[in-house]
Amino acid sequence: MKQFSVAMLGFGIAGKAFSRILIEKHQEIMEKTGYDVQVTAITTGSRGTLICPQGIDLQEATRQVEELGHFDVSGPWYSEMNTMEVVEKADYDVVLELTPINIRTGQPAIDHIKGAMNRGKHAITANKGPIAWAYRELRDLAKEKGVCFYYETTVMAGTPVFNMADNCLQYCKISEVKGILNATTNYVLEEMTKGVPMDVIMENGRRGGFMEADASMDMKGWDAAAKLTALLNVLMDAGITPDQIDRTGIEEVTAEDIQRAAKHGCKVKLLCQGKIEDGKVVGIVKPSEIKADDAFAGSDVVAVVSIDTDLMGRLTMVQYGLETTQTGYGVFIDLIRVLENCQAIE
Repeated sequence: MKQFSVAMLGFGIAGKAFSRILIEKHQEIMEKTGYDVQVTAITTGSRGTLICPQGIDLQEATRQVEELGHFDVSGPWYSEMNTMEVVEKADYDVVLELTPINIRTGQPAIDHIKGAMNRGKHAITANKGPIAWAYRELRDLAKEKGVCFYYETTVMAGTPVFNMADNCLQYCKISEVKGILNATTNYVLEEMTKGVPMDVIMENGRRGGFMEADASMDMKGWDAAAKLTALLNVLMDAGITPDQIDRTGIEEVTAEDIQRAAKHGCKVKLLCQGKIEDGKVVGIVKPSEIKADDAFAGSDVVAVVSIDTDLMGRLTMVQYGLETTQTGYGVFIDLIRVLENCQAIE
């Protein structure tokens, strides 16, 4: 049985969810792929680093973070290596870029991925920054180095948007992408339709664990713009960055706006749209009125993407519910794709 080593950069929601799935599916992966997948490195910004070439006990690593707030500095796996040192020096087959996004530059996640690829290592990212700011460069570097590069979790968690495009739409030309991509703003606007005061909405969202203490990146449309950029770069080879998106957030949306839309039989949603104008791909994010009976407006819809193609017409994927398991599964299924590619080469 051949060991396949994983280096995890970041151990937040996505990392812990991925770990739970890997523990549950470990035996099944071995039986189906012939690989013994082991996480041999975990690095974080503030909780420390773990290194173990034989494989880290993920349950114990999770316990330490949840009970101590950091990795045990006296433990046998603890290391003083920082994230970039792990990328450049640790022994692994694939790097998982799970660090927090820098919406303004995509760094240092871009350099993490480039560093791994330049060593001939595969890369998976749940961080949308690299796809939004440097997709073409990273795509081309992966081809040059002969490594895999996957990023399913960057948009709509584990919903297989990019996998569908890779496997089912490779001969289709995509002319337009439209979606609701930010769960926080979707939640806020949905609660506003019920007449819930904004301060109560924000407090409930924070208590629910899916809204940051500072929700400005969501409310101002930056997160939606980054996700739209990622979609357009991958699906339409746009070659754009988030600052090129025409962006308006929902911070100016009022209860009166919500009520006015309701009188028209509509709901207000933060709509993301990208299409070809004058031979180039352009993107826009702005609050828009959507018919209440539209698939985009369902009260239980977390996110939705609609893709217009030449051969398959319009395809729409809807995400219902928001569970951390979905985020972890997106990373997990990308790992399985890497293993399947390695099997094919062998």
